[in-house]
Amino acid sequence: MGEIEQRPTPGSRLGAPENSGISTLEHGQKPPPTPSGKLMSIKIQMLDDTQEAFEVPQRAPGKVLLDAVCNHLNLVEGDYFGLEFPDHKKITVWLDLLKPIVKQIRRPKHVVVKFVVKFFPPDHTQLQEELTRYLFALQVKQDLAQGRLTCNDTSAALLISHIVQSEIGDFDEASDREHLAKNKYIPQQDALEDKIVEFHHNHIGQTPAESDFQLLEIARRLEMYGIRLHPAKDREGTKINLAVANTGILVFQGFTKINAFNWAKVRKLSFKRKRFLIKLRPDVNSSYQDTLEFLMASRDFCKSFWKICVEHHAFFRLFEEPKPKPKPVLFSRGSSFRFSGRTQKQVLDYVKEGGHKKVQFERKHSKIHSIRSLATQPSEPNSEVLKQTQQSVSVTLGEGSEPPGGQSCPQGGDVTAASAEDAERQRGPGPSRSPAGSAKGDGASGAAAEEDEELVKDRPQQSRPRPPQPSTELSINSQGGTAPTNAILSPNLSPDTKQASPLVSPLLNDQAGPRAEDEDDGRRKRFPTDKAYFIAKEVSTTERTYLKDLEVITSWFQSTVSKDDSMPETLKSLIFPNFEPLHKFHTNFLKEIEQRLALWEGRSNAHIRGDYQRIGDVMLKNIQGMKQLAAHLWKHSEALEALETGIRGSRRLEGLCRDFELQKVCYLPLNTFLLRPLHRLMHYKQVLERLCKHYPPSHTDFRDCRAALAEITEMVAQLHGTMIKMENFQKLHELKKDLIGVDNLVIPGREFIRLGSLSKLSGKGLQQRMFFLFNDVLLYTSRGLTASNQFKVHGQLPLYGMTMEESEEEWGVPHCLTLRGQRQSIVVAASSRPEMDKWVEDIQMAIDLAEKSSGPAPEFLASSPPDNKSPEEAAGDQESEDDLSASRTSLERQAPHRGNTMVHVCWHRNTSVSMVDFSVAVENQLSGNLLRKFKNSNGWQKLWVVFTNFCLFFYKSHQDNHPLASLPLLGYSLTIPSESEDIHKDYVFKLHFKSHVYYFRAESEYTFERWMEVIRSATSSASRAHALSHKESHMY
Repeated sequence: MGEIEQRPTPGSRLGAPENSGISTLEHGQKPPPTPSGKLMSIKIQMLDDTQEAFEVPQRAPGKVLLDAVCNHLNLVEGDYFGLEFPDHKKITVWLDLLKPIVKQIRRPKHVVVKFVVKFFPPDHTQLQEELTRYLFALQVKQDLAQGRLTCNDTSAALLISHIVQSEIGDFDEASDREHLAKNKYIPQQDALEDKIVEFHHNHIGQTPAESDFQLLEIARRLEMYGIRLHPAKDREGTKINLAVANTGILVFQGFTKINAFNWAKVRKLSFKRKRFLIKLRPDVNSSYQDTLEFLMASRDFCKSFWKICVEHHAFFRLFEEPKPKPKPVLFSRGSSFRFSGRTQKQVLDYVKEGGHKKVQFERKHSKIHSIRSLATQPSEPNSEVLKQTQQSVSVTLGEGSEPPGGQSCPQGGDVTAASAEDAERQRGPGPSRSPAGSAKGDGASGAAAEEDEELVKDRPQQSRPRPPQPSTELSINSQGGTAPTNAILSPNLSPDTKQASPLVSPLLNDQAGPRAEDEDDGRRKRFPTDKAYFIAKEVSTTERTYLKDLEVITSWFQSTVSKDDSMPETLKSLIFPNFEPLHKFHTNFLKEIEQRLALWEGRSNAHIRGDYQRIGDVMLKNIQGMKQLAAHLWKHSEALEALETGIRGSRRLEGLCRDFELQKVCYLPLNTFLLRPLHRLMHYKQVLERLCKHYPPSHTDFRDCRAALAEITEMVAQLHGTMIKMENFQKLHELKKDLIGVDNLVIPGREFIRLGSLSKLSGKGLQQRMFFLFNDVLLYTSRGLTASNQFKVHGQLPLYGMTMEESEEEWGVPHCLTLRGQRQSIVVAASSRPEMDKWVEDIQMAIDLAEKSSGPAPEFLASSPPDNKSPEEAAGDQESEDDLSASRTSLERQAPHRGNTMVHVCWHRNTSVSMVDFSVAVENQLSGNLLRKFKNSNGWQKLWVVFTNFCLFFYKSHQDNHPLASLPLLGYSLTIPSESEDIHKDYVFKLHFKSHVYYFRAESEYTFERWMEVIRSATSSASRAHALSHKESHMY
């Protein structure tokens, strides 16, 4: 029994001031008042066949009852569902959310209202919640049993095998046959029993959530998925069936689809008595009449189907709920019916914003316990972990890995999924098992992989159990948004997320480090105030990070390689002997710099400090020493090419390198570390330029700085061509790891230009796609459904002969472009005008480059043929069942893959990055201590922070070998706190993305400005013209 007044809503659970259930209203609107008065009891049949009674006021609108059911289930994505019941004429109709219930259900005591799926999205990965996917799986199971979901025997057996896996667990033939004897999932099930058992044997280790995911992956490809047939006749009197789906209106003869009218083709839908009318947009290539007419059994049948069509069109095609029409003054004409509720876009945005809290749910038919959340990782409660509860926080670690710094977590400075605001007052539930592969923390929401906050570097390793902690997860969905809850980072979460998402990851807890406000303030006052000192200190801090990066190759990677014989000796001799001398040299260089800084600060016995308040002499001496190592630097590009060639030719070497990249110490792609020595030369050049600009010519240090600058400029100029070539080479190979369905991405002459998220317009509406622009071709991809979390290539558009035009007015979509190739055209939309301008600029530049080349680019899709359809044609397609048997392995036997690459961050943040941005980012690297504070926390936590690759990486100290967590900065805003924020400290900057706010304190004005400068380069990519001019100003 659920009484509306007593059942908490998601809003109230989060402290919202108004209890409006799962609100379908826009911000600022108020829900319709719930009438008081006499209550009536209504029986609701759930999808698991249980019945619940709900008491609602007699005059309450239908929305009150639907919200009550969703709140009872703790269902966040309730807008996909509806309530259906037989009316007084025994016609099954949907409960109208705006009309009073008493006017729709005449005899509530004798009516059982069914809670069922109403809107079936085109892609089940758009369902963010495990509970939602579970309910969809129950609907599929129900449709199979009732004969609504028809398919061939192989597909039916595969579907049932996943249902059996979710209900009884791993394969045991005796248990399987006993279970199948007691449960009938489909008519004529006995004939399929052997196939079902055979398929079930392949699902060993699959969790119930994974089984739901696979079930929906198979079901969505079937022609009858989500279809409800409505009998009708055409003009010739032929018996047909009409149906409505996310793509448009479908026509069936029996169970065979014979026609489809996509929403893009439909101009108007109406009905007149028993006649259902579809008015099409004019099309000279079409043989259809302007208006199609179908005859249905009665006016009520006709109106019921018309209403369903109106709701489907609004839900899948509109950005927001349609506004009500003004009431006529005298009389009304036609129906006043309109869609009520959130559209699919609003649902996705709501979940991304994270305005909900995840809770447990029970699977009625399953023997396996599950926690509801798209993003929690399997983590078994462990008595050992409970012993750590006296600690303020704990570290989320990969299985078999150690906490930073040893076996136990030292006093504070650990990683949790805490959101600043609720860290002290909210305690999340203990971890439990969830679908394999998602990167979201417990309760993380958001499409496929929430737009993250900080990312713990335990990438694809299992999470260790940990005690409950105060935390509210900060997660932002690919499509952006936050979800407060306890988060455990792990690779085995939701099948559509598969890896540690860059957008949902544990944050460094506010309690995790020593507070050092007054102490640091006092120490800071004793430091020299000369700007040159802080420039010299920047050399020291970044040199520490550079040495750690060299150790990734000389120590960690070499140690891994030595335990395996998969790397040829020739390759070993090319890589390691050319890095070890550099490591030795820079170790001594760092010692000299730190000794000079100690003298500068007065921390030594030197009495004449003035002689030591300079750094130019140390720089000059060591840069001259570096010139002796130039032969090793020249070998690094050769080593990079040889390594990639070796990986391409040896699966064992490929596996070794892939496994090494999954270690926490390898916090960037492996091939990036091979280019670090070349990048470091550019940093020295920038530092010396700042010193020369700061010193007057008469300063004692100016001459040495200018001489050192001349030396380093000469070295950089010699390596300039190699640098540009290798950066592009490295980026192509990095992208290759993120893509499937492409064979020859890395070919001579191909240059990467931009990658990012755009919406592609098809008959299904706007669908998020990842685009990759090169100097000869434009690829578009979708998020893969494999354990590797890669992007599947859907098509390519050669740039040779392409034209581009803005088409907002034609399609009615903001920031819209039409790209017309020689063989196909596509319509894409950017998330904002500035984003569209960047794409327009780069695509036009790429088209110009392609026109100047010798001709069209070669085909290079491996297995996915180009989509040569217009947006209208594409939606009518259905995927064949031939691929269904292969889908069962989509979460198995796949190589683990990084889920936190820049491609994934762009997908989650719905933005883009160009090669120019990457080049600028290479120059803008910084390391040092910062004090960090959350929005509602009191103290400041001291952290060692490294900025590189558009990310902040957080360490407890500079001595740590791997970061605790990271924060991708794309999409964040960088500002200075206002007076109202009550931050009474100097040198503080603020990072915020939606509801996520971080404050950081630097130690001096110079370091404050430097952090602002480098972070700004990541949070807002410059225009190409500005970036190129910046590049030229630092010409090698």
